[in-house]
Amino acid sequence: MQAPPLSSSQEPYRDRKRYAWLFSVLVPSIVGIGPTLVLVTGDPRMLWIQVAFFYLALPLLDFIMGEDKSNPPESAVPALEADTYYRWVTFLLVPILWCAFIFSAWFVASTPLPLHGLIAMVLITGSVGGFCINLGHEMGHKNTPLERWLAKLVLAPTGYGHFSVEHNRGHHRDVATPVDPASSRLGETIYAFLLREMPGALVRAWKLESTRLRNAKIPVWSLHNEILQPALITLALWTALVVWLGIQILPFLLVASFWANFQLTSANYIEHYGLLRGERAPGKYEPCQPHHSWNSNHIVSNWALFHLQRHSDHHAHPLRRYQSLRHFDNLPTLPNGYFGMFLVAYIPPLWRYVMDERLFKVVGRDVSRINLDPGKRDALITRYQLTQHGAG
Repeated sequence: MQAPPLSSSQEPYRDRKRYAWLFSVLVPSIVGIGPTLVLVTGDPRMLWIQVAFFYLALPLLDFIMGEDKSNPPESAVPALEADTYYRWVTFLLVPILWCAFIFSAWFVASTPLPLHGLIAMVLITGSVGGFCINLGHEMGHKNTPLERWLAKLVLAPTGYGHFSVEHNRGHHRDVATPVDPASSRLGETIYAFLLREMPGALVRAWKLESTRLRNAKIPVWSLHNEILQPALITLALWTALVVWLGIQILPFLLVASFWANFQLTSANYIEHYGLLRGERAPGKYEPCQPHHSWNSNHIVSNWALFHLQRHSDHHAHPLRRYQSLRHFDNLPTLPNGYFGMFLVAYIPPLWRYVMDERLFKVVGRDVSRINLDPGKRDALITRYQLTQHGAG
């Protein structure tokens, strides 16, 4: 529920989460803990402590600490968004993430590790890359040239620089519709979604950027191309790492970057699962509303992800900065934060158990309100006793 605006008799609004956002800087900064413990103890199993923190401790902390449904009053939002402190927090994270990615590559290249240690480093480095994409998401939506360029810079380490084009101009336009490769469908596992989302995102991004450049009468293959710009940064970084650390680091960079980009796929999978915007005319859909996204107010993961999980308000108001994103009542709501829901999604039977009936409680069993996997349409209608012509 949105807080009421301040009256002149009330005290000025104070953001109680002002310094909690430093947690978004702290969490990816701990990438060095596991490797440092390995260097001190000689035991590569120490790397799994960090993996456990990301994938077990954070979901547990979300469960223990619960949700925060507080909102800033709308009268305070202009000053809140103009406060450069919040911007500097995101700026600070850019060099930290670059250093964390480079440090991980150096550690792997310079330290003999067993297979399980390499797997742990892939997961750790991939998590750093996931934080890169999350930060690129926050800054890429903004209309200042500096933030847009920093978004490209922070998306480059894992080779996902096309994200800003695809997400801002494609996903936000098509979200929660059957044509969106980044909106998952009822009956679709995360692994089937992966095969549709990753290539679909790249293809859509290239089409969008090519169209923009051709309309502006600018060559597609030029430095004006906003996909090629971060791609060149990726090429420069990876080339420098290979020259420095040897060609043997390249497979690690590829696998760790895939895991990082799979974190985005995981987020896309849980953010709009089964939700469908109404089609008003062939190919024309109702405007995106908060109820077209799954929301989460879980405290710890929101602090770590710049309020990414208040995804409902983000899609309805994409230019709104992270510190002023709002909770709304009666939204589709996830039972845990993203770190916990990722683990659930990786086990498809568990995901169906947790989420399918939750979806039906939100939209009913009306086929016209559900984004269905078209290849399983008849089977899903039968299994869940969906109605062909519901009241919605």
